[in-house]
Amino acid sequence: MSQDLYTNIAIFVLSLLVGFEVISKIPATLHTPMMSGANAIHGVVVVGAILIALEAQSLLFYVIAFCAAVLGAINVAGGYVVTDRMLTMFSKPKAQNNADNDKGGK
Repeated sequence: MSQDLYTNIAIFVLSLLVGFEVISKIPATLHTPMMSGANAIHGVVVVGAILIALEAQSLLFYVIAFCAAVLGAINVAGGYVVTDRMLTMFSKPKAQNNADNDKGGK
């Protein structure tokens, strides 16, 4: 195995440990906003998958890059949906129309 592979594995393991430590320190009330933002930032993966697809030298690499782009796009869309649902929790309730609330008399 090459030295680059060992370096990349070490960076990956360290990022897992740091990520776990950071996420475990986040209070439950901030977890949803943090995750929705992280899913929206996931667009970087979509861009990376497109760049990899441009350089694909075989059909297998192209299919893997396409799957990564599709899954990344789904994650981005999910991030926006979660963010929208979260923001509606903090909005003022809409006033009901009197015509909808009429019961036939005063």
